[in-house]
Amino acid sequence: MPNASSWSASSPLLLLWEDSSGTRIFLSLLYAVLAISGTLSNVMVIYLVFSFKKLQTTSNAFIVNGCAADLSVCALWMPQEAVLGLLPPNSSSLRSAEYRLLRGGLLGLGLTVSLASHLLVAFNRYVLITKLPSVYQALYQRRHTGCMIGLSWALALLPVPLLPGLWTLGSAQSDGSSRYSALLLALAVLGQTALLLHCYLGIVRRVRGSAKRVSVLNFHLLHQLPFPAAPPPPRRAQRRLSSVSVLLLCCVFLLGTQPLVWVSLLGFFLRPAPPALQAASWLLLCSLSALNPLLYTWRSEEFRRAARSVLPRGEGPAAA
Repeated sequence: MPNASSWSASSPLLLLWEDSSGTRIFLSLLYAVLAISGTLSNVMVIYLVFSFKKLQTTSNAFIVNGCAADLSVCALWMPQEAVLGLLPPNSSSLRSAEYRLLRGGLLGLGLTVSLASHLLVAFNRYVLITKLPSVYQALYQRRHTGCMIGLSWALALLPVPLLPGLWTLGSAQSDGSSRYSALLLALAVLGQTALLLHCYLGIVRRVRGSAKRVSVLNFHLLHQLPFPAAPPPPRRAQRRLSSVSVLLLCCVFLLGTQPLVWVSLLGFFLRPAPPALQAASWLLLCSLSALNPLLYTWRSEEFRRAARSVLPRGEGPAAA
């Protein structure tokens, strides 16, 4: 197993220069599959929301914001990694510092806005379910929603001049700046995860405690919750399915984010993790960009109906 020094500043972000050609080809194919599937799913969700009026809700605005950010990872960053993984390690394309910084910037921008969008969606649903309708309407006016989306991009652009090496994992230097950057990244993801879990577990408690509270809210956003939309099952079954859907969403998110958090914390406080483990943790985080569209739309009857209307053998165009 190569040690931390085997990471090369000129190698692709998640590849080791000592990796065999078979490993590099496999990772390149994996990048290509994630890039194609993620690009298609993100573009499909964006198209459906802009094409169908019933899908133009506040919650879906945050989902579209996350899809736009995920496109920078799936459509721009992953194809480059797929191609670079097939090049020899001493290729001149891998040695350009400016090119490495560009790739790291694309990855950092996409993942930061995507994680922020996760939190915005969770908080939106939390307010919808647990607060009064008047509170929700006052908080999520169109202007406020636009400000939240703009703030997510502003926060993503802020670390670019301050921490240029934050997302360039390929170097993995042992100097202090790299270690503190990894610690800052781990703490940010850990805090975001804690807030997201607080929101979704609060939704689960409220739904399990009072199904009547959900039924009286006459909002289109209810269709965007990861709950069965129609026809409604019996109350006990509805609470059970709602809880399972929310917990499944949380489990997928934790599986994608937490390995990187704990690998980074391990490297800061104890010793650097093996490079292969670091690469796997980053690959799990990046794969969320391809899974996010399905994660938020697979239980929505409105999304399924809209998708059937535009896909081949559908039911015909729906009223936009």
